[in-house]
This record gives sequence, C-alpha cells and structure tokens, in this order.
Amino acid sequence: MSSANRLQRVQDLYLAFASGDRERVERSFAEQFAFSSPLDVDLDRSGYFERCWPGAGQGQQFEFVRLIDTGEEVIVTYEMTQRDGSRGRNTEILTFDGEQISRVEVYFGWNL
Repeated sequence: MSSANRLQRVQDLYLAFASGDRERVERSFAEQFAFSSPLDVDLDRSGYFERCWPGAGQGQQFEFVRLIDTGEEVIVTYEMTQRDGSRGRNTEILTFDGEQISRVEVYFGWNL
C-alpha cells in the first residue's frame, strides 16, 4: 500500500467514526486488532467496539494537524470539535499490517 493510500485510509477512518459507519471501521481493522489509550490498555477488537464505539456517530469534526507515514505506521495529531463546540487535541499512532490497521495507540492531548 502506498503512503498516500495509508494516509487517506487513516483520514477516512476518523470520518467513519464521526459518522458512526461501523461497517467501514470494521473493514479497516485487522482481525488481531489491539487498541490502547491511557484509559484502556490493550483492548482487542471486540473490547474496542464495546468501550470506544459508543462515542462514535456524534458528528465530530476532525482537523488533521499532523499526518506522518513511517512505512508501517501513521502518526496522527488532530484537533476535534464536538457538536457542542468543545474542542480537544490528541496524537495517535496507527500500525498497519498490509492494508488493515492492526494497532492504535492513543496519547491524550488537551482541551482547546
């Protein structure tokens, strides 16, 4: 997969989350997917959908501040605006296994 395709796939993932398009997100994740954040360390695929998915589909808006492709990983810093106007900034590392995302590491930023 080319760098441009990986970067587009990552951006599409965030848009799918914001719109609540679970099918699209599920297709993006590898079967052996793992998710970690300061609140949830090493969730598997089903754990991610149980703990994190309830926040999807809220019409969040993402502004991508940083998108860096290192080959197997994409580093993303984004500023997100919630429907109520509140804003925050996070950085995440998404690891690819072929064309699918096998791991997401979230590093919380701050409120804007």
